[in-house]
Amino acid sequence: MWNVSDYVDDDTHAVVVVYDEIISLTVKFWVYLLVLIPSIICSLICLGHVIFNRVVRITLHNHVIAVVLLIGLFNTVTIYPWMLFFFRHQGVWYRSAIFCMIWAFIDWGLYFTQTMLFAWATIERHILIFHSNWLATKQNRFLLHYLPLLLLLIYCLTFYIIVSFFPFCQNQFDDTYMICAALCFTDTYGLYMWDAVVHQVLPNVIIVVCSMGLLIRVVYRKYPMRRLLYARKYRKMTIQLLSFSLLYLLFDFPLSLMNLMYLCGLAPDVSTTFYEYLLFFNYLMIPMLPFACIISTPGLKLKVKTFIS
Repeated sequence: MWNVSDYVDDDTHAVVVVYDEIISLTVKFWVYLLVLIPSIICSLICLGHVIFNRVVRITLHNHVIAVVLLIGLFNTVTIYPWMLFFFRHQGVWYRSAIFCMIWAFIDWGLYFTQTMLFAWATIERHILIFHSNWLATKQNRFLLHYLPLLLLLIYCLTFYIIVSFFPFCQNQFDDTYMICAALCFTDTYGLYMWDAVVHQVLPNVIIVVCSMGLLIRVVYRKYPMRRLLYARKYRKMTIQLLSFSLLYLLFDFPLSLMNLMYLCGLAPDVSTTFYEYLLFFNYLMIPMLPFACIISTPGLKLKVKTFIS
């Protein structure tokens, strides 16, 4: 989510991008604030719908989405208020080193954790819709549903906890940046390339490919009359997934691709204006996820409309 620096290291070739403040801090403050408040409300509604509705809670395809929303809610009640405080005070804010590392961990580590989890969700949705018999037993459900989710969480959290709080190098701190800790693992070309490709670009490619594949399979699959009820259910599952996927495609994939291009040799002074706009819109993705949840969940959308009216 965050990648900034002011040079290309000739020894490691680690690249982060330097840019001037093209979008003013005041504009950022009001845009994020106007999105953040309803986003938190929608997150609570979506998660409450999953937690307190037993039918929804035990439905397998809701589990990964719930974890993604939970991570997103944690982000929106932590770093987003911190961002607003930083913008409101025009970038003047002294912070401790540990606070800066926590911010960097949440902003970077938890962000890419939820991206990888959703990438798995796009793969799993094919299994749930077209190979549901694979999950007929408890053992198979554990191996194909619960275990991948658990392993991804353990891997991502372990990786980012180590590089954030127990690095093999010295993290840098600068209060003039919104994220005041620069994680030093980005100065190691191989490790940063692994992070950029495996944690950023690859999950987005999986999201795009699997989502498009799912749409094609659902639209062109021929259902017998006796399976029309299941077909409607599968279309609802597909719509939910595609609504989330669209946000990743619009707000996350372009920035991840740009970061990879910088790592592969694109000059750091190229397209810096475009990069800042990508970063600005990228921070809108997590607050937008709860809206996608409500819009793509018919029963939940009806409840919200009834509550408002």
